[in-house]
Amino acid sequence: MTRNTGPAPAEPSVRQANADILGRLPFDDTQDHEDARRGFLGTAADPLIRGADRVVWDLAAYGFLERDCPDTVNPSLWRQSRLAADHGLFEVVEGVYQVRGFDLSNMTVVEGERGVLVVDPLISAETAAAALALYRAHRGDRPVSAVLYTHSHVDHFGGVRGVVSEEQVAAGLPVIAPEGFLEHAVSENVYAGTAMARRAAYMYGAALPKGERGQVGAGLGQTTSTGTVGLVPPNLHITRTGQTEVVDGIRMVFQLTPGTEAPAELNIHFPDHRALCLAENATHNLHNLLTLRGAQVRDPRVWAHYLTEAVTLFADSTEVAFASHHWPTWGRDRVVAFLTEQRDLYSYLHDQSLRLINQGFTPLEIAERIQLPPALERAWHTRGYYGSVSHNTKAVYQRYLGWFDGNPAHRWEHPPTEAARRYVDFMGGADEVLRRARRSFAEGDFRWVAQVVDHVVFADPVNAEARALQADALEQLGYGSENGTWRNFYLTGALELRHGPVGTPTETDTADFMAALTLGQLFDAAAIRVDGPRSWSADITVRWNLTGSGPVTLRLRNGVLTRTAGDGPAVGTPDVTVTLAEADLRALLTGAATAEELLADGRAEATGDLGRIAELLGHLDDPDPGFAIVTP
Repeated sequence: MTRNTGPAPAEPSVRQANADILGRLPFDDTQDHEDARRGFLGTAADPLIRGADRVVWDLAAYGFLERDCPDTVNPSLWRQSRLAADHGLFEVVEGVYQVRGFDLSNMTVVEGERGVLVVDPLISAETAAAALALYRAHRGDRPVSAVLYTHSHVDHFGGVRGVVSEEQVAAGLPVIAPEGFLEHAVSENVYAGTAMARRAAYMYGAALPKGERGQVGAGLGQTTSTGTVGLVPPNLHITRTGQTEVVDGIRMVFQLTPGTEAPAELNIHFPDHRALCLAENATHNLHNLLTLRGAQVRDPRVWAHYLTEAVTLFADSTEVAFASHHWPTWGRDRVVAFLTEQRDLYSYLHDQSLRLINQGFTPLEIAERIQLPPALERAWHTRGYYGSVSHNTKAVYQRYLGWFDGNPAHRWEHPPTEAARRYVDFMGGADEVLRRARRSFAEGDFRWVAQVVDHVVFADPVNAEARALQADALEQLGYGSENGTWRNFYLTGALELRHGPVGTPTETDTADFMAALTLGQLFDAAAIRVDGPRSWSADITVRWNLTGSGPVTLRLRNGVLTRTAGDGPAVGTPDVTVTLAEADLRALLTGAATAEELLADGRAEATGDLGRIAELLGHLDDPDPGFAIVTP
């Protein structure tokens, strides 16, 4: 009989594989440990960072990592997690400080003439406020004179309201970001935001218990905080490499790096400190070309180019390089070696994947064939704790050729549930599949067990034996994973098979994000929610006369919601015309107000069939933040 409650001990083959790692990697190299503790000034006395109704971060949660590595964790991942779990205030160089271990990312504080520049204020307002309080406890109560977002991912801006107020920004406090930041920050968290957030629950393992049989980290950092996410739009944009800005006496020279780790990203050189901030373009792990939570595929060729450019532009005037994750690297020669090895890492994956693509290999075959050169294989900062060689090579394939591997047999496969029923029938029924799978489990072939038992679960999701065996297999795969996000995916899958969905611990569809949407993005977000089949026969046209700007017409026809600005043949005759302010239209589209309320308050005027507005909105679906992943 299989287990069905977990977590279980590591199986012998996993224990042996984890033990073998110790002989393959240079665990006697302690440089990272020295760098991660260098400049430590202190940490918070209270380990709990609280929100209004819950603890959003626990600094003590990873204390178990101080013990020796157990056999349920890959020793390489244990080492990385121990380093990433170090928390407190650290001096990078005089005048430049980092708060690390207070969230998935780091917050950097650069001292100016009157106050401080805050770089990348974490995910949540609560963790960012705690980080700033820690800095002030050691360096004095200096005001925030500017905020800088290095790129468009939420762990680098979501906590901004914990360090600045609306009044400060309205009074002229600079909020600096790369060109395109707002568009990408908002669109990523709105268009496919529900699906990304659900998958992020798997990726970061936020619902897993922390410990040697649970979540030990995510490679790039430990996990995501669960506090209040906000967004203050930037008011100072960086538009070109070489652009120089001086804020509160702090000189900054920028390098734009679009299309690398984020669609809008930049590096920052602080010449007076001989310090280079690398945002998330060079961290102490192999990064993602396609993150497991989902995103647009990143371009490793461009990524490598910008790392070369960073060396060319800044190496001769840099004595320390730091990023918004992990710990700094000191010394010019070490910085150059770090950046060029990171560059070689992304170049190698790009070039070798394409070489094999052009020899006819498929994504699965390429992922099995590519191995890094020995020098990169043994460099700790190129290990696959967050990205991996396996899923990054598949991302290169997807970027150039898409999902189809060219084999016509794969062109029109059955969807998972229909295929699963046929597979299980062909294999002799569920009992026979499970009998053979248990034998494979005993032989340590957990990868095959997970692949084949998945069919039984999708053919019959209430089959308790199948769910239990699948959970056991995923758990063992997690125990052996060097990649933190792989481990979290496996263990969260096992958790949901045993105990049901965990939902989405961190949500980013906040009022700040909705306010930052352009009106066009808001219409696009509405169009994404149209239930196409239910709307096939609908033909609804609503004209919005916006006070202070021109008219916009929405038409739902053929299951498509189309917007047209101004007048012309594409508009047609509206069923209803509504005159109102843009702010009131936003309230209507987001559900904060109804058309009837706006008319009753005198905030809108309408002619035509007012009921058509409610009919139009009634064709919009609600996304499901807890959709099934390991079951149909």
